Amino acid sequence: MTTATEHRRPSVAARRFGYGIAATINVVLLYVVNVRPGWDAIPFLTPDTSTIIPLVNASLIVGLIVDAAQSVRDPAWLVALGGLATTSIGLAVLTRTWQVFPFDFGDTSFNWALLTRVGLAACLAGALIGLIAQAVTLVRTAARAHPE
Repeated sequence: MTTATEHRRPSVAARRFGYGIAATINVVLLYVVNVRPGWDAIPFLTPDTSTIIPLVNASLIVGLIVDAAQSVRDPAWLVALGGLATTSIGLAVLTRTWQVFPFDFGDTSFNWALLTRVGLAACLAGALIGLIAQAVTLVRTAARAHPE
């Protein structure tokens, strides 16, 4: 015997509010990273961080575009597609951050570099899982929309 659970989405107003909040956060982050105080105000970031900033900006802009599109219309397939787009660019940011590793924690008794690497690895794993989940969701919603 199987039991099916029905997934109820939040109301349209609640979803739009959420997309608006997410878009606002992306705009604020774009300002904070690029204008004031700027990424270079963070003392443990090295000048190599400048090689990652274009990808970070792309990630924030893609998120902003996805949120704007979903605030107008958000069928399940579009949400999954948006998730694929944002997770893909996020994965690129994480991968490049791992490669460049633009951090200098100085001489401390704690190994912050190792903790940062572990955190990046966990984020990379989570992004890969998220990518798979969004792809499965996209395929499932497409299959429901076009049954054979």
